[in-house]
Formats: sequence, C-alpha cells, structure tokens
Amino acid sequence: MRRLALILLLAAAPASARETIGIYKGWGAFRDPGRCYAIARPVLANGRTGGFASVGTWPAKRLRASFALRLSLPRDRETPVTLSIGERRFPLVGTDRLLWAPDAATDHALVMAMRSGRSMSVSAVDPGRRPFADTYALAGAAAAIDAATLSCVMRP
Repeated sequence: MRRLALILLLAAAPASARETIGIYKGWGAFRDPGRCYAIARPVLANGRTGGFASVGTWPAKRLRASFALRLSLPRDRETPVTLSIGERRFPLVGTDRLLWAPDAATDHALVMAMRSGRSMSVSAVDPGRRPFADTYALAGAAAAIDAATLSCVMRP
C-alpha cells in the first residue's frame, strides 16, 4: 500500500514543483520535494497517451531506484501483466493502470535489466479482453536513473 501511495504522488505532482535534472535521450530525470525520479513515455502505444515508466528514489521513505509504471489503458485486473526486457520476463502487480514489482528482489532485478536493455514492453489485457502493449526505448534510462538517484543522495 505504501508503494501505491508513492506512485499516486508521482502521477499527481504539479509540473511547477519539478526541477529538471537532465534529459537523456528519451528519458528525463527530475526532482520534486522529497523525491527524484527518471521517467519516460512509451515510444509505441498505438496512439494512446498517458502511460509512463519511472524509477524513483524517496530518501525519507528509504526507497531507492524503485520501479513504477502507468499503463496507457486500463487493464483487466483478473489477468496478469508482464514486463519484458530482452529475454527476461517480470510480473507486475497493482491497480487497473498503476503497476509495480511484487517485491524488492523483483524490483531490483527489473531496474538492473533496464540499465542494460535496449527496450522494454509491458503486455496486458484491457477490460474488453483485448491484449495491448506499451513499448519503451531504454536508451538513456541508465543515465537518467543515475542522475535522479545521485540528485537525491547529494541533496536529500
């Protein structure tokens, strides 16, 4: 539940509260009061908007490099969601649109795979039982994650 609250905060932060740390290819690194994060929009979502993938650090919550994703469409909560990075597959859990890793070990492995991967794709099924996927380019992700993490470590 704590992760859900943090993800909702990420999605709801006003743009005026953000400090840009840097832009790294398709990924941006930002700082808000109390947190820093790397974030990107999908490069392929079949015209849908509103999706994003992020890796955030919240020093006061002792969370570092924690993955969160917002789907470009609501999903059927009865079906599993899978994130693919290269040959690796990771289960995700969450609400109809907001997702995260089911545990700390998966979270860590997923972020490490992002650092060396070329792309990642999240596959889900919408409430009408139609499959869909959001695809992200990972070029710049490692640099954005590092910049965001260092920004929070240097200025908590």
